[in-house]
Amino acid sequence: MPLLSHDQVEGRLSALPGWERLGESICRQYSFADFAESMTFVRRVADLAEGANHHPDILIEYSKVTLTLTSHDAGGLTERDLDLAARIDA
Repeated sequence: MPLLSHDQVEGRLSALPGWERLGESICRQYSFADFAESMTFVRRVADLAEGANHHPDILIEYSKVTLTLTSHDAGGLTERDLDLAARIDA
C-alpha cells in the first residue's frame, strides 16, 4: 500500500478530531471513567484491528488509552491507518 503524502494525511486528519500526527504515525488519547471502561474500549479496538488485519500500538494507563497507528511494513502512514482511526471513532 503506498504511503500518503503530507497533504493527504493532513486532509484526512481534519475529519478525525483528536487524532494528531507524530512523525510517521498518528495517535490519539482517550479518557474513561475507570480501568474497566478502558478495557472495554481496548477490546472493541482489538476486534476492529483484527478485522482490518492492522494493529495499533496501545498504551493503557488506568483510565487513559493512547492509540498509535502506522503502517510499519510501508514505512509510514497509509490509507489503512486513517481508515482504522475512522472506524475506531465511529
